[in-house]
Order: sequence, then structure tokens, then C-alpha cells
Amino acid sequence: MKQMPKEYYERLEELQAVDFALVELTLYLDTHPTDYQAIQQFNQLAQKRRQLKKQFEAAYGPLEQFGHSYSNYPWNWDDTPWPWQV
Repeated sequence: MKQMPKEYYERLEELQAVDFALVELTLYLDTHPTDYQAIQQFNQLAQKRRQLKKQFEAAYGPLEQFGHSYSNYPWNWDDTPWPWQV
């Protein structure tokens, strides 16, 4: 297996931390859909995730992740239909 530089692991860990926060905020917002500050935090982290992902992919290749889309107010991720229902 190819040894990756230290920066690879640092960037990957930062991405994982942001992903974790996005998942936790998603779960929170599913039960608190009118928490405006949490929605703002989610959107800020989603934007940060996109930037980190772009930088990582430019250096090391493609990734898959959460946080592709922003939310409106109130939290709208639980609105149907979901993509797999269309």
C-alpha cells in the first residue's frame, strides 16, 4: 500500500470531523426544524465541507460525503418526496 503524506491524513481527519458535525446537526434538526441557529451552522459547515472536499480532491482524488445541499428555514430535509420516491 502506498504511504500517503502526513497532510493527506490531516485533511482527511478534518473532513471526517465536519462530516460528523453535519450528521449530528441533521439528526438534531430532524427533531428541531425551527432552530434557526442550528440551520445556519449546518449551512456554514456544508459550505466549509464543499471547500475542504474540493481542496482534498484536487490533491488526492474523489470523495463521497454528506452536506451537498443547504437547507431553507424551516429545516426542509424531511420534506417528501425523497429522490428514491420519485
